[in-house]
Amino acid sequence: MHDTVKTRRGLVRGRTHDGITSFKGIPYAAAPDGARRFLPPRPAESWNGVREAGGFGGAPPQRPPAPGIPAVWQPDDGLDCLTVNVWTPDPGAAYLPVMVWIYGGQWTHGSSSMPHYDGSVLAGSGVVVVTFNYRTGFEGFGHLPGTPDNRGLLDQLAALAWVQDNITAFGGDPGNVTVFGQSAGGASAALLAAAPAAAGLFRRCIVQSSPAGYLGVSEAQRVTERLAAAVGTTPTRDGLAELPAQAFLDVPDAHLTGGRPGGAFAPVIDGDLVTAPPWQALADGRARHVDLLCGFTHDEYRGFAPTADPARIDLATAAGRLGLTPDAALEYRDAYPGSTVTDLFTTLMSDALVRMPTTFTAEAHARTGGRTWLYDFTWAGPIGAAHGIDLPFVFGLPHTRYAARFLGTPPPAGFADLSRRIRTAWASFAATGDPGWPPFDIHLGPTRVWDTTPADTAYPLPESRRIWSRTQPSPTTPASPSKAENTP
Repeated sequence: MHDTVKTRRGLVRGRTHDGITSFKGIPYAAAPDGARRFLPPRPAESWNGVREAGGFGGAPPQRPPAPGIPAVWQPDDGLDCLTVNVWTPDPGAAYLPVMVWIYGGQWTHGSSSMPHYDGSVLAGSGVVVVTFNYRTGFEGFGHLPGTPDNRGLLDQLAALAWVQDNITAFGGDPGNVTVFGQSAGGASAALLAAAPAAAGLFRRCIVQSSPAGYLGVSEAQRVTERLAAAVGTTPTRDGLAELPAQAFLDVPDAHLTGGRPGGAFAPVIDGDLVTAPPWQALADGRARHVDLLCGFTHDEYRGFAPTADPARIDLATAAGRLGLTPDAALEYRDAYPGSTVTDLFTTLMSDALVRMPTTFTAEAHARTGGRTWLYDFTWAGPIGAAHGIDLPFVFGLPHTRYAARFLGTPPPAGFADLSRRIRTAWASFAATGDPGWPPFDIHLGPTRVWDTTPADTAYPLPESRRIWSRTQPSPTTPASPSKAENTP
């Protein structure tokens, strides 16, 4: 095995373990600090000699994802976070499929160093796995006049450009790149598929649990104004760039949102990089040449931070706040007879936050003639088939702290077989554009149901889809996913 490879910027030395060679912490862009803060990513500097690539780079600035969870970023870490990692089964190979992972975390959390994103097991399926860091929170998605919106997405584009320039040296095929991600990472993948700026950077796209939740420019501007007022400066780049990242993190999201639901930061519909949410942006066929695999977990809401006391749920009020018609609560009761109010609320919120945005994204792509596949992950752990439960299966990592929440400890006996099946499907899709089940179509055609025994069925929740087809998720109504997908 070749532990040293030559990138465009210099030599890097990786580490080989169990037949997989990893290279970690390679800069794909310069540190976005000083004069480069709040600006698009710039190329990394070259280096002399051999750069040791045995450890991850720093995480982007962020709070701990939940109380009691170790922080992945400390104030002294600074802003130098734009690095990439590669796992390859053979650096000397030629033209292996490439899978590039984008982490989720409500656009405010996440790092490729989190143990549940280790690519070594997935790379054992015969693919080159790439992960990377991108700016989150205000650094990546805050709106500032005179600077580009969606800097986190611009980082993602820069990382994909790095893959095009360098992945051959690691045994990968730059002409056969699949971008995949979950939650905010899945939405990122779908947004990039629709972005002209990403043309030619990847061939296929896997969207796992893509949420609702985008900001218009006016709301993003209000967030910036509230942040500037809270930290005592002007809502300008000059004013805010003088302050350390920690100063922004000390301001609670609730203060920044002004009481509206959802997080303070999300992709801004700027009319340039992001013209609309994926289920609208893909409708004009701009990405019909990109193969698209979409899916959701069956009980998405069970992985989210609770938004209501189960004993005090008013289904009609909840449906109205989501923009549904007044009779939607009755329709849910008729559609799912025998369900408790709590179960109906879980279904409603799962539909609103993730299932319908993901379903409508798949439908939009299929309607334009794009090759599309859909799945429903129904395997249930201790908290059900919750948002984020699919990650241990995709990466084949049942023993992380993150996995324990969804799988239990020890993991169940059936984990290994289902994980192997899913990894095989993802790698097959990356290699050939066929995950192993029939494509989805505009007539709500085949859907892969991932359970102990996988099956292919008609769309599993047609009544939910019918109810929501009259009121698609609002482009600028942020969702409220928990930070669960980024708990180390």
